[in-house]
Amino acid sequence: IGISIGGEGIDSDKLSREIRKIRQDSTYKAIVLRINSPGGSAFDSDIILREVKLAAEEKVVIASFGDVAASGGYYIACAADKIVASPNTITGSIGIFGVIPNAGELLNDKLGITFDAIETNKHSNLIPLTRSMTNFERNLLQQYIEEGYETFISHVSDGREMEKSEVDEIGQGRVWSGENALEIGLIDMFGGLNDAIDLAAEIAGLDDYRTVSLPYLPDPFEELFNTGADNVRTWWLKKELGKNYRFYEQYKKITQMKGVLARMPYDIEIY
Repeated sequence: IGISIGGEGIDSDKLSREIRKIRQDSTYKAIVLRINSPGGSAFDSDIILREVKLAAEEKVVIASFGDVAASGGYYIACAADKIVASPNTITGSIGIFGVIPNAGELLNDKLGITFDAIETNKHSNLIPLTRSMTNFERNLLQQYIEEGYETFISHVSDGREMEKSEVDEIGQGRVWSGENALEIGLIDMFGGLNDAIDLAAEIAGLDDYRTVSLPYLPDPFEELFNTGADNVRTWWLKKELGKNYRFYEQYKKITQMKGVLARMPYDIEIY
């Protein structure tokens, strides 16, 4: 069976349920995770990794990397029995960082929105989005990030059978090509999705089998309707906000990245 994982907006609950159902169904003998993602929420990555680990205890699990499988994308793959990638795959980025946007000036100066807060104690309004962080808040976030990084390299150490010091040496947010990743032990072999499927069948001892791809593709008419609705919403916002629409887009993107993240701190486009 093949499970496709792509982009930052991965629904961890939905994906975890899919993996869990497959794990509990004896008709499935192997899982191939097709990953094409720069990562995302550290919490969501951890939820998916847990299910991958449980699945790997009962079935063959192979990770197949697309163009990018980095940070959170690599996090959920490190528990697989084998990892297959192309020489040009962008991978690694074993690291954690936190993004807490301060949209106070944007909202106040550009949109005329101000905030007043009434608090019961000094930690009630912890790390808001409308002011700069205090030293206490910065130290607290730094602690979360350091603990998250230790957890990350521990999982990679267990999954790839490497010492934590080795993982840390090639980690710290470093990005590797598939060719380099093979040399340092982050992947096992070069190949595409079909190669990963063949490998899964070989390890599982399967001669006669069929594959199923999940999640199922949405209904094309429903997808067309949703796309049209999104276009209308975008048109209306541009009309109402005018030149301020770009500030809205920036704010929306920043707020989606808040919290502790296991992702690449930049986007890569491959042409």
